[in-house]
Order: sequence, then C-alpha cells, then structure tokens
Amino acid sequence: MWPVLFKIGPFEVRFYGLMYVVAIVVGSVLIKNEVKRKGIGLKEEEVMDFVIWSVVGGIVGARLYYVLFNWQYYSRVPLEIPAIWHGGLAIHGGILGGVAVAYLYLKRKHIPFWKMADAVAPAIILGQAFGRFGNFMNGDAHGVPTTLPWGVVFPQESIAGREFPGIPIHPTMLYEMTLNLFIFLVLWFVLRKRDHKDGFVFATYLVLYSAGRFFVEALRADSLMLGPFRVAQIVSLAIVVAGSAIIWKKKLWLKEEKQGLSSTL
Repeated sequence: MWPVLFKIGPFEVRFYGLMYVVAIVVGSVLIKNEVKRKGIGLKEEEVMDFVIWSVVGGIVGARLYYVLFNWQYYSRVPLEIPAIWHGGLAIHGGILGGVAVAYLYLKRKHIPFWKMADAVAPAIILGQAFGRFGNFMNGDAHGVPTTLPWGVVFPQESIAGREFPGIPIHPTMLYEMTLNLFIFLVLWFVLRKRDHKDGFVFATYLVLYSAGRFFVEALRADSLMLGPFRVAQIVSLAIVVAGSAIIWKKKLWLKEEKQGLSSTL
C-alpha cells in the first residue's frame, strides 16, 4: 500500500487525496461533454461552478453523516468533527449532500434537475471507483478476515493492518471499485444515449450501486452501525426499493413524450 504519494518537509500529498482530484478532473470533462450533448443550458464556467459546489456539498454531507452515526465519540472531541484528514466520510451522506446542493444550484439557474442528474450520474460512479482505489492504497474501508486466495495483508501502519495485523482480509474497497466500474460502463456505453425519460440513468445508478453495496457491506469490518444493523445496508435497501418503484411507476425506460419527471424532488 502507498498512502503517502510524496512528502516535502511537513507537507505531504496522500494517494487518497490525489484520487479525489483525479475524480473531479475526469468527472468535470465527462459532465461538460454530456451537458453539451444533451443541450442543457449551462455555460462551461457554470458547469465548473456546479461541480465545485456539488463536491463541497458532498464532502460536507459525507462528514456530517459519518459524525452523526459516531456521535458518541465526536461529542467528546468536537474539535475532531471538521478533521476529515483523519478519515470518516460516508458515501450515502455524500450523495445526499451533493444532490441537495446540486438541486439548489440548478433551481437557481432554471435547469431541469432530472435531465442534469442523468448527465452527472456516470461521472459520480466513476469518481466513486477512483475513491475506492484511494481507500485501497490508504488501507481503509476494509473487510473482515478471509481464507480466500485473494485476501490481502495490509501494512501494520495502515488502519486495516492495525485492526488485523498479519491477517489476510477481504479487499472490500476493490470489490466496490470493480462494481462501480461495471456500473459506469453500463451507464456510459449502454443507457445514456438511449431514448428514455429524464431521471432513468440517475435512478438506475442509485439502484445498481445500492444493490451491490448491500452485499459488499456484509464483508466490511468498519461499518457504521445502528444497533445490530449495518447502516449502509439499511440505506441501500431503502434506495433499491424506492428507486425501483420510481422507475416502474414513472416507466422511466420509455421514450419521453412531453415531459417526464418534474424538476422538483
């Protein structure tokens, strides 16, 4: 594993942070192309503003979500709440935060939310794939011990290595990275250019990711818990049910006739 890319004196660049930068840069290019292809009325500089604000909303949402489910700890050390460099970002909170900020930005610009959501969905899941590779290099978001031949022994200085020193564990971050790349390929090469109602690509992203996350989460060693239940599994199951119901009820896979989903949530 290679958590620190390089270090100059007290200044260091971590691999996980690099993956965030790569995700933002690559995602911005994909979103710009989709905005242009779909004829969404945003200028190039407005697309970048949209990306930046959505990322900020996603990071804040991811942190607040994580802190909420670890409040017993953070209530004792409140100065740690903003210390995201110490770890602690939850993807479901990131999605909620990013979507909330994106909705407000698009409403201000009078841009249909669901049409833009379809343009953004492939970039989101690809960014999540980059992020999981960052988790692997950092040795976090790790799994439980395994006897399977692809189990990974993480360095003892990593989070996974400290919890399971010298023990092969499930590389759950790579499982999810593979899942995310598969979903990206489906969205980008199969769904995005087909005729369908606005919201279909984004809803499909949510359903596919949540279904896969439900199973990967069962192998995680660092899950957020709500009593005896894994929070990510509860949320994932709820998203699968709700997303599937919306796709079915609105028949989102059909061609747009006049107007699909409204621009309101």
